[in-house]
Amino acid sequence: MRQGFRIRPYQPDDLSFLYRICLETGDSGQDATQLYQDPLLIGHVYAGPYATLEPELAFVLEDAQGVCGYVIGVLDTEAFNARCEREWWPPLRERYPLPATPPEQYTPDERMIARIHKGWDLKPASLDDYPSHLHIDLLARAQGGGNGRAMMETLLGALEQRGSRGVHLGVGARNERAVSFYRSVGFTELHRSPLSVTFGMRFPR
Repeated sequence: MRQGFRIRPYQPDDLSFLYRICLETGDSGQDATQLYQDPLLIGHVYAGPYATLEPELAFVLEDAQGVCGYVIGVLDTEAFNARCEREWWPPLRERYPLPATPPEQYTPDERMIARIHKGWDLKPASLDDYPSHLHIDLLARAQGGGNGRAMMETLLGALEQRGSRGVHLGVGARNERAVSFYRSVGFTELHRSPLSVTFGMRFPR
């Protein structure tokens, strides 16, 4: 881990930083700020529910300039998805009506709103051995030097300590740097499509 950086548990005051980092890494690792008219939308989907519903499995990376990365996870994906359906999505669906635009004409904002209305698969298939899942994002200044690996080890240790059998994650297929990183820290490729790659890691029993 690089000098000048530290990992600490997430605190509620960090939520706005998670949203900003989610946006600034939201285009397959690149800055997605110019893609969205509403800068909060991507965070509502990929950061907010994790930090809000399972804050004990959220950690941030910070340096002298402030929070510059995060890793967030859930112990039981099926239970988390059901809780999102009860607690997280309903107010967002009221705030963001489903677009009337045909899906093939969706803007990035409309695609994210459609995801809010669709929610997550309540019972993910083929993940019995990998019930947990996670997301990790670091700003450019925090990348390299072992920061990502140290953050991943922090969350994986927390999941294993809580009894997880294994963890999965998804990444955009064109994010080659992330694909290489996940392989380097011990993840195995489970599934690949033209748009995404799913990785998994089992924990020793």
